[in-house]
Amino acid sequence: MGQIRVSAEKTVGASAAKVFEALGDYAGTRPKVLTEHFSEYEVREGGQGEGTVVHWKLAATSKRVRDCLVSVSVPREHTLVERDANSTMVTTWSVAPEGEGARVKVETTWDGAGGVGGFFERTFAPGGLRKIYDEQLTRLDSEVTA
Repeated sequence: MGQIRVSAEKTVGASAAKVFEALGDYAGTRPKVLTEHFSEYEVREGGQGEGTVVHWKLAATSKRVRDCLVSVSVPREHTLVERDANSTMVTTWSVAPEGEGARVKVETTWDGAGGVGGFFERTFAPGGLRKIYDEQLTRLDSEVTA
């Protein structure tokens, strides 16, 4: 068993403040940038930034579906942390000014399984999740620059 870490980054064509506001908008913008890998998306508390609680199912593969109940915190400026109550998964979204736009980084960590299943998880899960994040970041860019 070991910790698995996945990250993706993209420069988007909007200010850091606008991008951070969009990322923290779980009731409006966030559902628009989700890929087909997400289902049963529901805001259960809040909807904007700190204190928001959101539910979704993430199908990284057809056989691997995570039921996520995520609580959102904002530990520092332009940073959102999503903690899943149903697992050890923690996702951090960071936004920083870059040129005329903003650099967005998403990083997820979780405690991987042991044994043969853990080997496959460590081998294949990061690439699959990175593809999902790359698509989300592209959708986010389209959304904030529209």
